[in-house]
Amino acid sequence: MLGFWLKALRRPTLDLTLATAPGLTTRIIERPGVVLDDAELAALVEQLRTVAGRTLAQGALTYGVFSGERERLSQSIVTLISETATGRPVAFNALAQMQLQLNGEPEQVTHLGLVMVDPEVRGRGLSWVLYGLTVLVLFVRGGLRPRWISNVTQVPSVVGMVCETFSDVYPSPDAGSRQSFAHLTLARQIMRGHRHVFGVGEEAGFEEARSVITDAYTGGSDDLKKSFEQAAQHRDASYNAFCRETLDYERGDDVLQLGRMDLAAARRYLLGQVPRSSLPGLIGASAFLLLQRLVLPLLHWLDDGRRCGTLRPRAARTKP
Repeated sequence: MLGFWLKALRRPTLDLTLATAPGLTTRIIERPGVVLDDAELAALVEQLRTVAGRTLAQGALTYGVFSGERERLSQSIVTLISETATGRPVAFNALAQMQLQLNGEPEQVTHLGLVMVDPEVRGRGLSWVLYGLTVLVLFVRGGLRPRWISNVTQVPSVVGMVCETFSDVYPSPDAGSRQSFAHLTLARQIMRGHRHVFGVGEEAGFEEARSVITDAYTGGSDDLKKSFEQAAQHRDASYNAFCRETLDYERGDDVLQLGRMDLAAARRYLLGQVPRSSLPGLIGASAFLLLQRLVLPLLHWLDDGRRCGTLRPRAARTKP
């Protein structure tokens, strides 16, 4: 695990492999459309389609990473879980990075993307990898600066997972949840220019006040549409009731959730979702990464006798 975090720090883009469960290996690859050649990219897309083929009862998805388009894959971060012995892919999450504006400044929003798990490995405790590990890596690599995340779903279990994991989530049935100007601004930009990320067609409507996408399954994600009874329920009944009351499942509605990964969210994730056996390694490695990310730049800045990147020494040292 320590080697994983060292690589996460040094590499400009992530392409890391680590063991996250007995017999399973996880690969996190950032911007595969940029860093992989044609053959490698085609192989990765085929692995994702293999998992989708075993997950969906029928049909095929055509949006986002499934399109195989290099441009789409250049904006994605893929977390792929495979069997260690055979290399067979069994689960994945495809995150997308969206470049937006907030308060007149650039703002990168990480869309949680599509999660699929082969029915044969469900129940093996993979949700902590698929829903949070990559976002945590991005958060720590960013020097613990809060990161906006988005999520589009009609599944109560996923709605609840997002609410429980991240901070300041809207919409949510949780007490105190409210739509801020930032939520509304980012949601408008996402619906205006990034519908392709989650496979929603231009004809789909958007109710801003509730942050609900109406008739959402028309832009390549058609085969993901579910009835309320088919959608996985959350252990907390309040999230199930919220989805039933908020969404029209016959029409095919989704909620567009926005929240943030911050210190409080990272703490909830580490203590509430990461298995106890993995927690010491993650916490220790995170602390080491922060030392590298935050303390060393300060030491380099204070050392005026040596060159460090674009920082030049105050005066040339004289030879003895």
